[in-house]
Amino acid sequence: MTSRLFAICFNATRPSELARFWSGVLDWELADGPGDEVAILPPDAAGFRIRFLPSQEPKTNQNRAHFDLTSASPEGQRETVARALQLGGKQIDVGQLPEEGHVVLADPDGNEFCVIEAGNNFLADTGFIGALACDGSQEVGYFWSRALGWPLVWDQDQETAIQSPHGGTKITWGGPPVAPKQGTNRLYLELALPADADREAEVERLVSLGATRAGEDDGGRTLMCDPDGNEFAIQGTH
Repeated sequence: MTSRLFAICFNATRPSELARFWSGVLDWELADGPGDEVAILPPDAAGFRIRFLPSQEPKTNQNRAHFDLTSASPEGQRETVARALQLGGKQIDVGQLPEEGHVVLADPDGNEFCVIEAGNNFLADTGFIGALACDGSQEVGYFWSRALGWPLVWDQDQETAIQSPHGGTKITWGGPPVAPKQGTNRLYLELALPADADREAEVERLVSLGATRAGEDDGGRTLMCDPDGNEFAIQGTH
C-alpha cells in the first residue's frame, strides 16, 4: 500500500502567527503540535492538514508552490481577499496581467497564494483550496501520480495535474521553463504510512520511481527529494 498525503508543511519564521492567518482564511481548526509546531485541521477528516514548522531561514525567492483558492462568485472572491488582508495578508505583484481575473496575495510570512475568479472550470470539482500549484516538470507530475496513487487529471503541453480518487485539492505542475531551485523549499509535502506498512520498503519504492534519500530529521521523519529536487518527508504511522 502506498503512502498517503498527510500534510502540506510550511517552514515558517513565525509558526503560530502563520497558522492563525491560514486558520482564519480557510476556517480550519487550530491544533497545537509539539514544541513550536502548529497545525490546522481540515473540516473533512479524510483531507490533508497544514503544518507550520519553525524555521529561521528568511524568504528570499518566490516559492515553487502556492495555494490557489477558489471562489463561488465574484462577491465570494472579494470577501476572501478582504478577509486575507484583514488577517495580515497583502496584495503583491508577481507579473500578473491586469486582465487576469485572479488576485495574487502573500501571507504574513511572504508566501504567495492566489484567489481564483469564479467560474474557473479546471477547479470546479475541488474545494476551497482548489490546487497546490507548483513550478515543476512533467516528470515530477508523473512521479507524484505514481507515488500517491492519484490519477493524472491533466497532461498536456508538459503541464500535469493529479487529484485524489476521492476528489478535493489538485496538485499541478506548470511544465517548462522550470526555474532553477534556490535553497530549501518553504512548502513541501509530508506523507504518512499505513499502520502495517514497512517504511524501508516504501522508501525503496519511492526511490525506484525517481526519488532520492536525504536523511532523517530530529523528529524521526525520513527526508527525501522528488525528481525535481523538491524536499518531502515521510512521517511515522498515524
